[in-house]
Amino acid sequence: MAPIALLNPATSVTTITGKVKKHVMRGKYSFGGGRSYRVGLPPLLVLPSWRVQKVQCFGNWSRNDSKVIGDNRGSMVVKAASEGGAISLPKHWPLSKDPEEKLQDPVPRMKGSSRFFTVGLVASWYSSNIGVLLLNKYLLSNYGFKYPIFLTMCHMTACSLFSYVAIAWMKVVPLQTIRSRVQFFKISALSLIFCVSVVFGNVSLRYLPVSFNQAIGATTPFFTAVFAYLMTFKREAWLTYLTLVPVVTGVIIASGGEPSFHLFGFIICVAATAARALKSVLQGILLSSEGEKLNSMNLLLYMAPMAVVFLLPATLIMEENVVGITLALARDDSKIIWYLLFNSALAYFVNLTNFLVTKHTSALTLQVLGNAKGAVAVVVSILIFRNPVSVTGMMGYTLTVFGVILYSEAKKRTK
Repeated sequence: MAPIALLNPATSVTTITGKVKKHVMRGKYSFGGGRSYRVGLPPLLVLPSWRVQKVQCFGNWSRNDSKVIGDNRGSMVVKAASEGGAISLPKHWPLSKDPEEKLQDPVPRMKGSSRFFTVGLVASWYSSNIGVLLLNKYLLSNYGFKYPIFLTMCHMTACSLFSYVAIAWMKVVPLQTIRSRVQFFKISALSLIFCVSVVFGNVSLRYLPVSFNQAIGATTPFFTAVFAYLMTFKREAWLTYLTLVPVVTGVIIASGGEPSFHLFGFIICVAATAARALKSVLQGILLSSEGEKLNSMNLLLYMAPMAVVFLLPATLIMEENVVGITLALARDDSKIIWYLLFNSALAYFVNLTNFLVTKHTSALTLQVLGNAKGAVAVVVSILIFRNPVSVTGMMGYTLTVFGVILYSEAKKRTK
């Protein structure tokens, strides 16, 4: 084993150790923690004209040869060295974990702690997501605070403040800047649609129980497929469209069997679900270029203040004197202030934990967890609010969730 110093400031790795065979340093290297990694070529370097890359070699080399050659599998060969030395790799050279190497974890506790961390993240995501949903329902329906636009504005204000603290101060993710006026207007359009979806969702909670609200919300894939086809002419496989049949059928069955069915609330909830789907499709279209893509946390950082700007005049016009009414309520019951503050903070942590769960698991895991979360929210809401639920309604909701699972599987198979 010959030690080699890796002089690449773009990585946190300082040393690698590779096997030497016939003066050729090949492929796999183990790093400080004992795990095995493969030094891979960037996509461009796989092209024939980029197969050979010069690097600087220093130290005690047995041969004066400083070429790094990459093959089509993306592994690396260093032709030189049996005595060790230092290599300065090209900038942004990727280092990826080698799945072929079976090594025992030198610190087993790290696996356990990582697993507990992921479980904690998922629990936090569930708690914040279900918590803000139930608290919205309590405030807008049971408590009698009938101001969904103002409530949404409180949420967006909290998201603006917490996003700035998380990104600018705590450095949870690197700050991404808006690069052009066109990009600004694109984000503004997304923010407006986002406002409509959140406000309509909150309005629907005044008239519908959480269980039925979640059943309608589960039809988001149906609207996403429709908007994707209408706006981008993107066609899915026939199997994918077939899985949308139980999604829609389940909601129809649930609507017929819902004891607390309210036509206006149903229409508004469907509109909120459609707006969420439209926002996701438009986001893929408007921010599709590499220079305009933003991660979800940075997108929220810019969308939330824009949402406040949109919601403020709507609140003043449509919910007249809401601030005075809220202060009057606070004089009679100070809990309303704490409810609003806690609810607004939860609204931000829904987005934060969603981002972290996606980062530490995968998009597919997030879909599965999301489907299960809806079912958990239904059960918890029934236990808390005691709203009547029919067998037909539960069968319809179960069919919808089953359809969403089939849709996710079909999408995964067609990729």
